[in-house]
Amino acid sequence: MPDHVRPQWIRGRTSRQAHADLPPGTVEEEHGREGFAGAASHLYRLHPPTAWTSLDGPLRPWALDTAGVEAADLPTTLLGNDDVRIGWWSRPVGTADWFLRDADGDLVYLVHRGTGRLETEYGPLAYRAGDYLVVPRGTTHRFAAVDPTDLLTVEAVGGSVALPDRGLLGRHALFDPAVLEVPEPEPVDEAGEFPIRVLRDGEVTTVTYPFHPFDVVGWKGDLAPMRLSVDDFRPVSSARYHLPPSAHTTWVGRDFVVATFAPRPLESDPAVLRLPFYHRNIDYDEVIFYHRGEFFSRAGIKEGMLTFHPHGVHHGPQPKAVERSAAAGPGGFADEVAVNIDARRPLQLTTAGRRVAVEGYERSWSS
Repeated sequence: MPDHVRPQWIRGRTSRQAHADLPPGTVEEEHGREGFAGAASHLYRLHPPTAWTSLDGPLRPWALDTAGVEAADLPTTLLGNDDVRIGWWSRPVGTADWFLRDADGDLVYLVHRGTGRLETEYGPLAYRAGDYLVVPRGTTHRFAAVDPTDLLTVEAVGGSVALPDRGLLGRHALFDPAVLEVPEPEPVDEAGEFPIRVLRDGEVTTVTYPFHPFDVVGWKGDLAPMRLSVDDFRPVSSARYHLPPSAHTTWVGRDFVVATFAPRPLESDPAVLRLPFYHRNIDYDEVIFYHRGEFFSRAGIKEGMLTFHPHGVHHGPQPKAVERSAAAGPGGFADEVAVNIDARRPLQLTTAGRRVAVEGYERSWSS
């Protein structure tokens, strides 16, 4: 329903504007639809909606520690549905003697640790920690790691990823598309035995060529591997309004989005909320990967961990985070880099994901 025809009701004690000047002794919760873009109401509660005494059943918050993911030749899926698979992949120093081609969907890699080159048939892209590497569906590629390389993987199952519509902000907001780096061809004319592992529907088919697959001498078009550094991401912020995660959207897939939480000033108006508000966006599951920095909305979360909050159960800042925010005073700074993935359809934890789950995370709002 368009905004101009939605009814707006006010009942009881509320703030005049959302996320500011809360009634004394209350916390604010947003009950919203369509990932902060649809119908919404704000409930002013006497108690945090995450202050449960127990939580039993499949809808529970999870934290996963990627440090426990076993090394494997191919990416390990931790969470997924029919639209997106979220996983982890560690590459040792050196270059594999085989190549990878994902026939299921576009791949977004976030380099958590390491340096090296992403080699592709279009040409190579140098990488370092904090780089997004986007590999279109069906592109032959491999990693040549100078240092041990850890990668968050986001696979657009059966689809593609694209830049978001930035609306009133204009197409140069968040990052100028001109900073996207695409490769120059480096043709390799070499004879031998070159196996390509093709992934499709969970199975691997190996295609072997007698010549090197990177024999491309030139290319043109609007489809290619891309590199974007999180250091080139320029987040939109406001001194007087706490912006929702959707304001930081970086990539858009079919029924999922990827956003980047980059270093940014906190709200300076003392009347304004400075932490993510309590919410239960009932249309999306939420995953956050913590890449680097001090994660101001979560206590006890380390670099390389990710959290998973299924829709239907509240989430919001932990008590220790609220205390830190209050102690920082006006003019603080969110010194963090994290990746937010929102999926419209429910995500399922894989067996590998359950193996690295952090015990008791669902009780972390009680302290």
